Amino acid sequence: MRLRTDIFVSALMRRVFARGDFAAVEAKGAEEAGAVFVRQIFRDGTESLHAPAPQSFFDEDDTGRRLFETRLERAEAAAVTDAVARERRFDGDLWVVSIETDDLGDLIAFAGEEPKDDGFFRR
Repeated sequence: MRLRTDIFVSALMRRVFARGDFAAVEAKGAEEAGAVFVRQIFRDGTESLHAPAPQSFFDEDDTGRRLFETRLERAEAAAVTDAVARERRFDGDLWVVSIETDDLGDLIAFAGEEPKDDGFFRR
């Protein structure tokens, strides 16, 4: 069973703040099952956009973890803004979380990575 989106986003933000980084909810979507997009902002002004991984990455025995894939990497802010706008036209219930950090570390899990269990998120 997947964790509600509002709880996932809240926990993600707490983890970001605990690391000493900054995060903000740029767009709030469906509380129970909205897709989450992560906008990573680097110190040099470039940004990356991480989106939900396609369903083909999930096993039949899915543990409910959220997997991400990188859609844009170290692009100009305008390109990321345009990509988010296109996604919002397609799905108005999505969430956009902006995180100002040069390293996401273990904040989100990427498709194709080995799952991690840090005691809170099963990843």
